[in-house]
Amino acid sequence: MEAKLQVGVLGFGTVGSGVIHILEEHQEKISQVTGYHISVKKVLVRDLEKNRRYETKGFELTTNPSDVLDDPEIAVVVEVMGSITTAREYILQALKAGKHVVTANKDLIALHGDELVAVAQANKCDLFYEASVAGGIPILRTIVNSLAADKIQKVMGIVNGTTNFMLTKMTSEKKSYEEVLAEAQALGFAESDPTNDVDGIDAARKMVIMTRLAFGMNVNLDNVETNGIRGISPEDIEVAYQLGYKIKLVGTAEETNGTVNVNVGPVLLPKAHPLAGVNYENNAVFVTGAAVGETMFYGPGAGELPTATSVVSDLITVAKNSRLGTNGNAFNSYKHETKHTPKEQVFSKYYLRLTMDDKTGTFLKLTQIFAEAGVGFDKILQQPYDDFTATVVIVTHSTSQAQLEQAITRVKDEPEMQMLAKYSVVEG
Repeated sequence: MEAKLQVGVLGFGTVGSGVIHILEEHQEKISQVTGYHISVKKVLVRDLEKNRRYETKGFELTTNPSDVLDDPEIAVVVEVMGSITTAREYILQALKAGKHVVTANKDLIALHGDELVAVAQANKCDLFYEASVAGGIPILRTIVNSLAADKIQKVMGIVNGTTNFMLTKMTSEKKSYEEVLAEAQALGFAESDPTNDVDGIDAARKMVIMTRLAFGMNVNLDNVETNGIRGISPEDIEVAYQLGYKIKLVGTAEETNGTVNVNVGPVLLPKAHPLAGVNYENNAVFVTGAAVGETMFYGPGAGELPTATSVVSDLITVAKNSRLGTNGNAFNSYKHETKHTPKEQVFSKYYLRLTMDDKTGTFLKLTQIFAEAGVGFDKILQQPYDDFTATVVIVTHSTSQAQLEQAITRVKDEPEMQMLAKYSVVEG
């Protein structure tokens, strides 16, 4: 008689229904791999009357969370309902009741991951969250397991499908930010309030999770320099393209001498860079290891079945651990004291676009400001903007963040100059 592993699911939206679909479709393979018949017993929903995409057979729907959380037969709780406060309460309740938890909730893990991991360990329960970053790409488990022998130096990722879709459209169809946002909303890629995506907050939360696993450091969201894509103009995209670059919203976590720097923002990638070819709603994570060198993991960053696949993979790991009696070990126990890289040691090339009064001496003043800050110019483009002003585009040599900030602060004090855009540039 095959052993049973009964599951309770919190949330029956896109991912929740995908999890149930995959468990049914791939039942035979999952049983062979785990030695368990994994089945869903109860699903928490908001509304019992709503029409569902899949038949609700073989399990019970409930609007009462304690029906799932207090059921002694349910060994694993899958949280795919979203939210932060309520999900945290339910997960804590499940863990304290000795239930293993699988979640796809990046916001929760980024903000409260440490607390939840500690409670899971105290109760000898598994807590897995592969689906919280990059949908169907198994990037977290790759960092934790496959690259465990290596010293990871840098993680760079396109980890937000909405903004990548928008930037792809802005680049290939020369559309404005407003046009592509409306299109993304019409297609369901962007929310009616797109703030989390377009301002880089979603990407920053995912980078916090990856930083924790890659470098063992707990970085707060407040310490992630985060910029979104609202300010990117078709002009920036066009000029960058002429210079041999594509603009992407990239999250970067880099280790330097035991310190880490994490940021999210628009970046100019050389057209030949693997991340530059990642288009539309796809995600990719580029990992540099001391031994393995450069590796890239690419695939769908969202969607029902890709994300649900990651959730079910975590369920399979819980089942294997249960079979071996090894539940309760943290997804990742690699820990370091968290130290942030000082701005004097964070180096990059930068793309800057300014307008300035088109009169004798203004350009000389600009070059003096940058020279005094120790910032050299790699490329300069200047073209008339109107009868009185000129647009100037500068690509700097590699310079420290501190030096660049010093120069930009002085530019802002000059009434005849206006800084319009500042993006970092990845060297080819």
